[in-house]
Amino acid sequence: MSKGTRYEYVEITDFAAEGKCIFKSEDGVIFIEGDVAPGDIVDLEVVRTKKKLKEAIVTKVHAYSSLRTEPYCQHFNVCGGCKWQHIGYEHQLGFKRQQVIDHFQRIGKIKNVEINPILAGPETTFYRNKLEFTFSNYRWVTKEQLDSGEKFSKNALGFHVPKRFDKIFTVEKCHLQPDPSNALRNSLHAFGEAQGIPYYDVKYNVGILRNLVVRTANSGDVMVIVQFGEKNDEAIDKVMNYMRDTHPEITSLNYIVNLKGNDSYQDQEVVNFSGERTIRETMEDLTFLVGPKSFYQTNSEQAYNLFKVTREYAGLTGNESVYDLYTGTGTIANFVARQAKKVVGVEYVEAAVKDARINSALNGITNTEFFAGDMRWIMNESFLAKHGRPDVIITDPPRAGMDVPVIETILKAAPDKVVYVSCNTATQARDLALMSEDYEVTKVQPVDMFPNTHHVENVALLVRKDR
Repeated sequence: MSKGTRYEYVEITDFAAEGKCIFKSEDGVIFIEGDVAPGDIVDLEVVRTKKKLKEAIVTKVHAYSSLRTEPYCQHFNVCGGCKWQHIGYEHQLGFKRQQVIDHFQRIGKIKNVEINPILAGPETTFYRNKLEFTFSNYRWVTKEQLDSGEKFSKNALGFHVPKRFDKIFTVEKCHLQPDPSNALRNSLHAFGEAQGIPYYDVKYNVGILRNLVVRTANSGDVMVIVQFGEKNDEAIDKVMNYMRDTHPEITSLNYIVNLKGNDSYQDQEVVNFSGERTIRETMEDLTFLVGPKSFYQTNSEQAYNLFKVTREYAGLTGNESVYDLYTGTGTIANFVARQAKKVVGVEYVEAAVKDARINSALNGITNTEFFAGDMRWIMNESFLAKHGRPDVIITDPPRAGMDVPVIETILKAAPDKVVYVSCNTATQARDLALMSEDYEVTKVQPVDMFPNTHHVENVALLVRKDR
């Protein structure tokens, strides 16, 4: 097979990794991105061939799949998010559950456990509590917009076009985050344009307006962080005063001057311009303070359901010592603390550990301790002797999963149970296979944290085998 190879009247077979569709041809598996669904009858043209990867585009659609539904967003097929919104939600859930099954069987070699039906999201739109938008003087204009003859500003505030680091398309309405997210973004974009404030140029690292973060909490609090690419006090004051005076719904207004070559701001100073430094998220009778740099699950309502599964799988009676690895700001640790004798949280990031301690104090929780550092070295024999060996370990690592030394540390600690929360079932299954000599997977619960995407969260309960 070579580039330019064509296939006519073929049926799209299934979904594969990263939400791409596949066609299983006589020449091998071909990956297709974009507005395509399993069951579509299409013509294809191969546009890229590598040793283990062949990609094609749809050149003509002959018949649409019965799995389809009408996309709700005007930016569908331009934006890189919500790629599955053209698939009926009940079908999305089936594909996600099958993804968990495939990873557990193929990667983890785990075939003797039932994968529970996935927990559907209570809301399929407007469920995120955090979004980041980028200012750019390289606006992406669609073919339809060009053909309209309308004149467009070169400035944009929105999301990156997929696979284009330098192109941003202007988002008019995003269906991911509830009000006042769209109003805040559109207002600031209109103000920046009207005032002639230079938008950021990513190629040359110049420009004043650079990035916008909006956080909307379930308490009603709203946080805005504006990132500036130059230290221009006059422009900064003009923008921040406008946002404060025009949008009283903002309860925490902040800015950052970032002169680096990337938008990451964990190492940057955050200036609280007006309002509180934090916003409040609530869960049951708990309140969590979320700062500009704090991590908090971006789907608040479904995070509650995820944590309830985690607590249920831990099976706490009030007598257990629990270790919460990758504890972040201590959300899970504090959520289970009242059902445990003691909770020890371990996290790489010192700032997150400080937030975890604050959240414990805020909620009157006195049986938690939090430690910052590399858990491979923290959880040594002297640490376990001092704080007690855990009866239960809860681990919620990043997408890359757990490092082998961390797995070895867990095995040495030898808890009765391990509750593994994952946002990447491929790496989760890999890690479970490495623990299979000592632990048996007894329960698995997928949770849909991100409707209309291919992502799936998953909770697995591991029980120590009898020796």
